[in-house]
Amino acid sequence: MKFNKLAGLGIASIVLFGSVGQLTLNAQPTQAQRAGLGTAKIVTVNGKRYLEFSKGFTTARGPKVRVVLHRNSTVPVNLNERNYVTLAALQRFDGAQRYEIPDNFDLDDFKSVAIWCEEFNVTFGFARLQGA
Repeated sequence: MKFNKLAGLGIASIVLFGSVGQLTLNAQPTQAQRAGLGTAKIVTVNGKRYLEFSKGFTTARGPKVRVVLHRNSTVPVNLNERNYVTLAALQRFDGAQRYEIPDNFDLDDFKSVAIWCEEFNVTFGFARLQGA
């Protein structure tokens, strides 16, 4: 999946990804703009599901950066808590990493994955999940 970046609140935006599907770009200032460093994919290992970022992954720095699953196929700059669940705190701003997807998360309920700064409620980037 390929990530789009979002601009917001003076925090440098960035982001990533390219694999598993193509994204539609939206030129609105509160929506996605072209970006592209790294790849992300959902993998299954020993019966467990993971969201996996490639070694080429990179994103903007910020406090309390989270990996979230969002219910919509496009993700706004500012998130509403009804529309997402936090998968995990971002492990690193660069490089390969893997996040376990809990068994009780039905991926059919989510259309995209995003990198989000919780402290400032700013989305750094997002990608549509395949089939969303």
